[in-house]
Amino acid sequence: MNGIVIVNKPRGITSYDVIRFLKRTFRLREKIGHAGTLDPLASGVLIVCIGRATGLSSGFMKMEKEYEARLLLGVTTDTDDTDGTVLEERPVDVGEADIRKVVNGFTGEIEQVPPVVSAIKHKGSPLYKLHRKGVAVAPIPRKVFIKKIEILNIDMPYVDFRVTCSKGTYIRALCRDIGNQLGCGGTQTELKRIRVGDYRVEESFTLQDIEKKGIEGCIIPVWKTNCR
Repeated sequence: MNGIVIVNKPRGITSYDVIRFLKRTFRLREKIGHAGTLDPLASGVLIVCIGRATGLSSGFMKMEKEYEARLLLGVTTDTDDTDGTVLEERPVDVGEADIRKVVNGFTGEIEQVPPVVSAIKHKGSPLYKLHRKGVAVAPIPRKVFIKKIEILNIDMPYVDFRVTCSKGTYIRALCRDIGNQLGCGGTQTELKRIRVGDYRVEESFTLQDIEKKGIEGCIIPVWKTNCR
């Protein structure tokens, strides 16, 4: 078996939980992995590579991503999302025009400091593991590209937006930076990845779908992928 499965990962489980589910349910002996981690809080498109398709994972990870997110203003956490510990709460004294101006200012190439809790490695260890051990490491800023960012709704203190971005962009960090620039802080409460390259959430399969149809009914053969 060689190909990819476009999984609609549910909120509340890790990306590796998806791999574990597929391996256990279908007793897979082939090599298997995912192309781009989604945090437990996040849902949406997770590309799972099986067999020879695992050699294409880096290509999928380089593809443009599209997300829908919810930002909570006035709250700062240690993980930049509501799965973390609240560090500070501040009053939100900003108007809709201010929010739109600041959000639009993040379009284009920006320098972003990744969250201190992430899969980025420091001396071989992921930052999230170091954080659990109480080891503080300052992530190195990196340049990322925000192709498009669009506010979908403002219902204070929440801001819903859609963003199209490059590989390596952390939407949690984007929420944090928008809040900081507005002077009140901010954290991510919801995140859904709706597209990776040409693969959209509308064509993805839930774990229940895959269990019902069988993995053979959901897999896209290597020769049919757009990452050869």
